Amino acid sequence: MATRTPLSRLFTVLLAGVLAGLVLAVAALPGNLLLGFAAKAALGEYAALPDALRTPATPQRSYLYANDGKTLITTFYDVNRSDVTLAEIAPVMRQAIVAAEDRRFYDHGGVDLRGMLRAVVTNVTSGDAEQGGSTLTMQYVRNVLKTDPSRTAEQRAAATETTIGRKLQEIRYANALEQRLSKDEILNRYLNIAYFGSGAYGIAAASQRYFSKPPAELTLTEAALLAGLVQAPEAYSPIDGDADAALVRRAYVLDSMAATGAITAEQAARAKAEELVLNPSAQANGCVAANVQDGAGFFCDYLHRWWLAQPEFGDTVAEREQALRRGGYTVVTTLDPQVQATAQRQATDVYGYDNPRALPIAAVEPGTGRILAMAVNRHYSLDANPDGQVNYPNTVNPLISGGGSAAGYQAGSTFKLFTLLAALESGRPLATGFDAPSRLPTRYAAGDDDSSCDGRWCPANANPQWMDGYRMMWDGFGRSVNTYFVWLAEQVGQDKVVEMAQRLGITFRAEADARFAENDAANWGAFGLGVAATTPLDLANAYATVAAEGTYCSPVPVLSVTASDGQRLPVGDPSCRQVLDPDVARAATDAARCPVGQQSAFGQCNGGTATAVDRILDGRPVAGKTGSADQGVTSSFVGFTPQVAVAGIAANPDDPTDPVGAVGARVIEAVARTIVTAVDGQPAESFTAPSRALVGDPRRPVERTPATERRSPDDRLSDLRRWLQNRS
Repeated sequence: MATRTPLSRLFTVLLAGVLAGLVLAVAALPGNLLLGFAAKAALGEYAALPDALRTPATPQRSYLYANDGKTLITTFYDVNRSDVTLAEIAPVMRQAIVAAEDRRFYDHGGVDLRGMLRAVVTNVTSGDAEQGGSTLTMQYVRNVLKTDPSRTAEQRAAATETTIGRKLQEIRYANALEQRLSKDEILNRYLNIAYFGSGAYGIAAASQRYFSKPPAELTLTEAALLAGLVQAPEAYSPIDGDADAALVRRAYVLDSMAATGAITAEQAARAKAEELVLNPSAQANGCVAANVQDGAGFFCDYLHRWWLAQPEFGDTVAEREQALRRGGYTVVTTLDPQVQATAQRQATDVYGYDNPRALPIAAVEPGTGRILAMAVNRHYSLDANPDGQVNYPNTVNPLISGGGSAAGYQAGSTFKLFTLLAALESGRPLATGFDAPSRLPTRYAAGDDDSSCDGRWCPANANPQWMDGYRMMWDGFGRSVNTYFVWLAEQVGQDKVVEMAQRLGITFRAEADARFAENDAANWGAFGLGVAATTPLDLANAYATVAAEGTYCSPVPVLSVTASDGQRLPVGDPSCRQVLDPDVARAATDAARCPVGQQSAFGQCNGGTATAVDRILDGRPVAGKTGSADQGVTSSFVGFTPQVAVAGIAANPDDPTDPVGAVGARVIEAVARTIVTAVDGQPAESFTAPSRALVGDPRRPVERTPATERRSPDDRLSDLRRWLQNRS
């Protein structure tokens, strides 16, 4: 404990002398007059009390739980404390704090004249402030005023000044509180605000910090140790301070408990003989600490950013941050512990934590937008990385949801869904047919790659032998035929395809993508082949919209937010709207049965790029789509059932030109395994078949004209040149 200077000792003695005079003067008053004066004064004083004393608003930590309401993800706090009721505190703890700090607590009216006089005499004769004479009520007043977030820093500092005025104010406030609150309520408030050292404010935080248990389970020796800390928390703390001093204080508390009759002298002697046994635990604080929960730090980060955007928590970002760290909220999130654990395991099975390539995975619930999992083979951590390793194994960049410098990754042919939907919405049925060639000259200018036919963009099929030929939407989607979908987008209009993607929640975070979408969407020929950057969360939610038969829901990370007073806040409810005709969504789903090795309602699937999915889900109705970018720099898969949509994109977040390797099958399996966990225990739901109006007649070619019949690339190029000449 800090040594007092001679000047501070002198002031203490002078203050003690003034208080002694005050005590003697008050004690000389007739009893009835004293009580009448105190009661009358207290009524007026209570009304004038600071709000924090009448209605406690002490800072408390906020808790984030998984969707089961039990699995703790992390906590947020500036001050590590959490209120509990008196019934949740072991009786021996209540007895210990009274014995240690205010033996006559249940006998006085907030100011213990006898105890104050005894403290004055002791301090004057010793020349030091060995006894303070402050009751628990007076200490509670002091603790509230010095931590009240509504007061200025100067006002909080004044609450602990060694002045006569401050002491008299403390006495008035304590007396006023005692007239309105029961002793048990005052004791409860005191135990919830007292500082116990090592960053623990309140008995709940202290019990966890020192013994990793709730305060209801504290033993006699544990309670005595904690009660002894409040006099000098940092000095006596057995974690950060002097363990021997803590044992001396524990012995003092035990003797005091025996003196008050709370325990016997024999119990005190046995307890004093016990060794100091701690089971300390640090309270998680913030999203970095959440990484221990199966990589949930990235989900926590998304929730944190969502929180800062909600006006219900304050008018400014700073106020919302303070609300999270000081408001004592209980947040039940949408994170499913089992789905998160599976997704994390699958992501790290494909690539280890120390691999520059990553597999971010997101899982979303159709019809609500609730995020069930966000996983990636990275530690959500501020720890330094080895030289040359920018984002691995540690990073706090939002690799799964995007934001800041994380624009996302090319998702390849998964974007063919948007062409499919735009075509269906335009009235073209699933049976729309086209003789897809190996290469397709288009009207779009060629880029800086080899997909050029005399200066025009000329995309090719990845596997001509398997993909070329007459295709409809079913097998065009199932076999991922590039030339079919580029042709289809030309018929519909690329701007309609881009608008469809945006309607389903695809956000263009890359500046070049955003510029193209805004200014030249009609000429963005390659858009439908997935050249724009996206994220697994956006992609999963877009496919979830189709799974929910056209109902788009904004991604949401919380189920409920409850304030410290038990009031539930109006946040976190699904925000949904119908963005597609249900029949259009059903038709797209019917085509999406083909890639995963299942059959459409009309028997038109004849090959798929992810047929292992049907085996992994054991025949359960499922749909989805694979994708890969040019040169193999990404590999993607999105799968969905009526209950869940999951997307994964393998990429190198630091080098978009780095090929991800032959991991397509493993990405497919990782997503499929995550789906299996998500639907475990739920009934297998079937997809609703679309109406005949959007099916068409597969027996009769649709929109098959001489210009689109199977011809050689040279013939089609000649047709394109003539078309361009006619336009000019």
